[in-house]
Amino acid sequence: MTQVALVTGASRGIGLAVAEALAQVGFALAVNDREDGADLKAAVHHLSSFGGAVMALPFDVTQRENYAQAFASVEAELGTLTTLVNNAGVGVMQRGDLLDVTPESWERCFAVNAQAMFFLSQAFARYLLSRERQAEVFNSIVNVTSSNAVAVATARSEYCASKAAAAMVSKTLAVRLGPENIAVYDVQPGLIATEMTSAVIEGYRKRAVDGLTLFARVGEPAEIGRIVAVLASGGLPYTTGQVISADAGMLVPRF
Repeated sequence: MTQVALVTGASRGIGLAVAEALAQVGFALAVNDREDGADLKAAVHHLSSFGGAVMALPFDVTQRENYAQAFASVEAELGTLTTLVNNAGVGVMQRGDLLDVTPESWERCFAVNAQAMFFLSQAFARYLLSRERQAEVFNSIVNVTSSNAVAVATARSEYCASKAAAAMVSKTLAVRLGPENIAVYDVQPGLIATEMTSAVIEGYRKRAVDGLTLFARVGEPAEIGRIVAVLASGGLPYTTGQVISADAGMLVPRF
């Protein structure tokens, strides 16, 4: 049976790299973005080149009323969903002193980065549990959070708080869904060169060379994609609830 994955926020950056890695190991893909725009169309066209089934699935992850129809659309076109990758996320509206953080920026980070992840995962779990599942098919939820779930960045305090909440959601999901044979993982990327980090990545490149990370470089989206593909394929058997710190050792305690 072909595994079928829904990847949120998958039209570019880490999400697109995740979808590409899953396509390369044989997953059918529902590729999500907020809108059915040029980026999503280009992503679907690119991913189709790997030979598997791919569909665009535009919907706003913060709108819970969209979930049931999204799952039904995937099932009708690709088959039963087996895998959810929660990658959709937003940064802060403006970097700066946490004393200047606005309620709007706080609420936006939490709405996308934590609340939507929780409720979409809840809906996916209910979807899986309502169906007869084959024992040999690996079901999983892989959440892409951030090293800022652990490490403070005062210029982005609302982002850090939302990612810390998302990391705890991953743990609670793992505990609840383990007895149902649904694995849950939390991938926490560190310094990754994406469009979202483009304004600051050169500064981080220098800090990486100067010792911020144990490997003296920033990471690439494709590396996160490979990690997620291993997890979603069941490549780490007899595991759930793990945090994968994809940060080149940045958060390893040292003197």
